[in-house]
Amino acid sequence: MVMAMTAQPAKISTQKEAGTEWWRGAVLYQIYPRSFMDSNGDGIGDLKGITQKLDYVKSLGVDGVWLSPFFTSPMADFGYDVADYKGIDPIFGTLADCDEMITEMHKRGLKLVIDIVLNHSSDKHPWFIDSRKDKTSAKADWYVWADPKADGSPPNNWLSVFGGSAWEFDPGRGQYYYHQFLKQQPDLNIRNAEVQEELLATAKWWLDRGVDGFRMDALPHCIHDAQLRDNPARPLSKGDGKSTIHPYSMQWHKYDKTQPEMIPFLKKFRALTDQYKDCMLVAEVNDDKTVETTIEYTNGPEMLHTAYDFSLLTHEYSSAYLRRKVEEFFATEHDAWPSWALSNHDSIRVATRWAANDKPDVRQTKMLVAMLTSLRGSSFIYQGEELGLTEAEIPPEKRQDPGIGSTGTGRDGCRTPMPWNGAEKNAGFTAANGGWLPVPAEHAAMAAMSQNNDPNSMLNFTRHFLQWRKQHAALLRGTIAFEDADKNVVAFTREVAGEKLFCAFNLSPGTVTIPLEAGYVTLDGHGLAAKTQGQSVELPAFGGYFGKKG
Repeated sequence: MVMAMTAQPAKISTQKEAGTEWWRGAVLYQIYPRSFMDSNGDGIGDLKGITQKLDYVKSLGVDGVWLSPFFTSPMADFGYDVADYKGIDPIFGTLADCDEMITEMHKRGLKLVIDIVLNHSSDKHPWFIDSRKDKTSAKADWYVWADPKADGSPPNNWLSVFGGSAWEFDPGRGQYYYHQFLKQQPDLNIRNAEVQEELLATAKWWLDRGVDGFRMDALPHCIHDAQLRDNPARPLSKGDGKSTIHPYSMQWHKYDKTQPEMIPFLKKFRALTDQYKDCMLVAEVNDDKTVETTIEYTNGPEMLHTAYDFSLLTHEYSSAYLRRKVEEFFATEHDAWPSWALSNHDSIRVATRWAANDKPDVRQTKMLVAMLTSLRGSSFIYQGEELGLTEAEIPPEKRQDPGIGSTGTGRDGCRTPMPWNGAEKNAGFTAANGGWLPVPAEHAAMAAMSQNNDPNSMLNFTRHFLQWRKQHAALLRGTIAFEDADKNVVAFTREVAGEKLFCAFNLSPGTVTIPLEAGYVTLDGHGLAAKTQGQSVELPAFGGYFGKKG
């Protein structure tokens, strides 16, 4: 059993201050704590390790950090099963370590956005332990419980994202409890006003400690249909692709996700964070109508600031697809602001996923970072993406997360430790005999230390480009309009008062020539090769171009 240990907040915010909306056009760096840096030699990354590497993070030119969960947890889902929302799991350190990390980030001008898991807790959380005692316990209604059908089967056909029924029978209560992920992650009943108030109090506690916002995990999952109606079947079609192999994708998630009652709760969250200066709320949104839900959750001053879009985390890779996904978001009039990512802790690394002819190419990974951070919106870069890390192949006997995720073999391949120094044991990640996951030899060869000394490395390109980008207001907050070009090229203009830029990216390993509208002056210094001749631009393999309207 995991014991919950709660400490008092370090400081209290007493008044609202005007914000800067720093998050618009910002680039945030996602850190997966288990795999970033181990400071105490136990083979697992920790908060002190993160603090030790903050100068490196600052050197990237990012604006802030998104930190994946570090709360007290039995680690059935590596921290996304929270047993104490105000406790630091001992494997990551102490509350003092957390306070030090926050202070050191702020000294470097870095914002900190932490995960807050609203949809579910661990089954070891004291709330759930109380809830499952019986139907009259103090927290009996804090989780989603339902009676069996007359034949003893689950209440409806809802499925877990991780496979099988989303219902688990509990003999003690004689009822099923609902879990949209692992059975060790029972769903909180966010319809319950007491639960809402407790979650808001938790958010306030962390804001008072100095965090700058929250990435709100699995947000569309948080409220279900009160009548527990069955989801309708989703007919399969030839064009559906790999995702429909999973039974979860064979339903329309009409009743188990994205219910209208979520909106008032989100407004309460925004009202809370508006009491703090420069707070950021980013929703994780992934459902049957992601664009519509994203806009609904983020449109207007009462809603969240932005949402984390999954559109570019797929296997599909083409200029037509990329253009369509971005244009879908801006197809209607609204004030919503998107956030984009190419990799994270749940997806195959983009260097492998989108590799042309299955051959990762550093020219492509450079271009992709530039393209991602040139789109209208905020951007998230996952640790190691700045090194061009590929998806690791983990031997079956060393896997920690088997059978979960899009690969069918788990999510370990994108979660391996950061390689800091290829000449050291475990590539400098840990002094232990081995880390919680192994460091692949190919990653050790791409270690930050060696790339730091190579002016042409992926690491130094990322640093240079993100700093160069900050010199151009159009790339931070400008409008976006796509332009017709070669089928292998993503081309668009970004425009803000006083500046209009033309951006073009060649997604292919071959040279492509595209026309250039008169009046553009080539911008140098961004690090992507391109040649102009008259009213045309030659883009080499995975090349890019930036021009400014004269």
